[in-house]
Amino acid sequence: MRQIVLDTETTGLDPRSGHRIIEVACIEMVNRRFTGHHLHKYINPEREIDEGAQAVHGITLEFLADKPKFADIADEFLEFINGAELIIHNAPFDIGFLNAELDRLGRVPVGTICNGVIDTLRMAKELHPGKRNSLDALCERYEIDNSSRTLHGALLDTELLADVFLAMTRGQNSLMIEPDAEPRPNIGADGQVRERKPLSVRRAAPEEIAEHETVLAAIDKESKGACIWLPKPETEAA
Repeated sequence: MRQIVLDTETTGLDPRSGHRIIEVACIEMVNRRFTGHHLHKYINPEREIDEGAQAVHGITLEFLADKPKFADIADEFLEFINGAELIIHNAPFDIGFLNAELDRLGRVPVGTICNGVIDTLRMAKELHPGKRNSLDALCERYEIDNSSRTLHGALLDTELLADVFLAMTRGQNSLMIEPDAEPRPNIGADGQVRERKPLSVRRAAPEEIAEHETVLAAIDKESKGACIWLPKPETEAA
């Protein structure tokens, strides 16, 4: 199971108004384990950055002046997310911006090449209705250190979101199948590994079977023939 934790930073709030992506970050997980592979790009948006957006992420147009345009990183980005399940906090926002950038290039939307999207904001609202479910709030709730997050940044936010997602879905660890894992050893009270003995089967004695049938007969009588544990006589064909 390959998953990509993804986040973007933008020049503003609405891609339909011409706002653009200025940073994208992706972290790869396989079977809920970090692989060490990631993609992180700053992008020249070819337009001004809203003051409100800059106050959130702190990225200036001067800093982005020599950075590649989205068209320059599109192939690398699409190859990185291809076939993976995306994990995004407030997914409609990021997907909307990514699809707007891809549409400008005549490329297919994200949904056609990835294997589904998990919106952790929606998941958090279902798990914690009526509570704050921002990334900072979730870090506090799941005791994840976000002290270095003084400003929003796509790479740092993906790292925090990955930890939050694993914490929110911790029960799934028991569902993961490790094909190469060895059976857990049988360790005794003395700390020594002991050989596992085959399970023994103890069949009911005749008197136990008779007592069991007596109980079933009593249940059948009390329920007026509705005891489901007793075999019913086959009805004769008309």
